[in-house]
Amino acid sequence: MRFSGHETFICKQFWLKKGYDFLQNGNKFGDENAVVELGVGKNMVSAIGFWMKAFGLCDDKWNLTEIAHYIFSEEGKDKYNESIGTAWLLHYLLIKEQYASIYDLFFNGFRKARFDFTTSQLHGYLKVIAEQDGVYNENTIKSDISVLQRMYQIPDNSDAKSEPEDVYSSIFNDLQLIIKLKHVDNEGITEINRIPNQKRESLPFEIVLFSILDNYPNEQSISFKELEVGHNAPGVVFALNKTGLFDMIEKITTSYKSIRFSSTAGVQVLQFTSPISKWDVLNDYYVKR
Repeated sequence: MRFSGHETFICKQFWLKKGYDFLQNGNKFGDENAVVELGVGKNMVSAIGFWMKAFGLCDDKWNLTEIAHYIFSEEGKDKYNESIGTAWLLHYLLIKEQYASIYDLFFNGFRKARFDFTTSQLHGYLKVIAEQDGVYNENTIKSDISVLQRMYQIPDNSDAKSEPEDVYSSIFNDLQLIIKLKHVDNEGITEINRIPNQKRESLPFEIVLFSILDNYPNEQSISFKELEVGHNAPGVVFALNKTGLFDMIEKITTSYKSIRFSSTAGVQVLQFTSPISKWDVLNDYYVKR
């Protein structure tokens, strides 16, 4: 379980391409010349390396992965990280990889019980888990929570607590998953974070299908309930409500004739009548964009 490594830096829009090119050129983040080659400070070098691993773009020995080449190579599908579909794809990968533990714990665990939460509630949840694993450190957990929040919400320029360099710089700003609210009662003002389940108009159905094929390899049938609430399921990862998930499934079955959705005796199931490649599905998305 890991709650550190980002040096308090969110992953910025251009960092993953920068990290990819750095490794592709034969460098490693522990090299003495990394600061010069990347053109950033020492702490940022460490942060970029952390995020490369967190998104599954390289392994522990700095070897680039297939998905890294697919997106960020010179022939890559979105080497400058400009597509909203790439942002959703990276969001899925960050949770699935579990290298940065908080994202898996937050989306697959904590958020299932509540859509509205305070920072202290999230901290309390993570504290219990970290203490069980023997890795709890108050300041580290606070730092991880701060980075998560800054990754997923556009900071308010009028908010004195906003980091100037974070405004519109996160790779996930366009997802706008976390809504920041203020609750006023007799005890004062409480800052509330909200990630409601809803339809996600910016979410391409091909990215949803890729996540299903990646998360449930070789499965010929998957229940709607599993797709809604299962571990790393699209309903959980992408914060989709039932209507939103149904819409995605309808688009998937309309576009791919080998995929069917059936309802028998009240059991709703997504069925694959023949194998389909997750890479072909991604290709279909990037051909259209």
